[in-house]
Amino acid sequence: MKIICIGRNYSEHAKELHNPVPSEPVFFMKPDTALLRNNAPFFYPSFSKDVHHEVELVVRINKVGRSIGEKFASRYYSEVGLGVDFTARDVQQRCKEKGLPWEIAKAFDFSAPLSSQFLPLSEFDSVANIPFSLVKNGEVVQQGSTSEMIFSVDQIIAYVSKFVTLKIGDLIYTGTPSGVGSVAIGDRLQGFIGNKQMFDFEVK
Repeated sequence: MKIICIGRNYSEHAKELHNPVPSEPVFFMKPDTALLRNNAPFFYPSFSKDVHHEVELVVRINKVGRSIGEKFASRYYSEVGLGVDFTARDVQQRCKEKGLPWEIAKAFDFSAPLSSQFLPLSEFDSVANIPFSLVKNGEVVQQGSTSEMIFSVDQIIAYVSKFVTLKIGDLIYTGTPSGVGSVAIGDRLQGFIGNKQMFDFEVK
């Protein structure tokens, strides 16, 4: 099982990090050890002093595919969940300044909280208009919709599958809207798709 994460897929998020808006999808991966399930607490890592939350709609692949045409991409998923791409921003910045890869800032253990449940696409009018949000300590800090994506879910699947074979159970974290920010020990994070709560966990 692979965790494939899409970067800079919301223009306002790219702007807030002073990054250019990409002309094609940007992706990186996390290992399966990054998963944090069942509302287990997230323990702040000792190697960072600036961990940021990035809430993302998550698509789960349901059949094997390689070099998938965009018009066929919708056949490869049927449900969506919600997750967080935790980022050690200070570590990432140090790596970028040295021109180094920054997997250690993204792929560390338990950096990918995931909702216990996935919702069938039949619950939505379109995968292209699914609202989601992140609440930190009772305050909405991130709010977005798949309608704001630079690259749609189908475009992402078509692009990624040109390079990497997609397998059943693979997860695609589809990008985060603006509003990313730091978390601290004692914070409570709750994620929603529409009005449906998908996760609720604490930072310890």
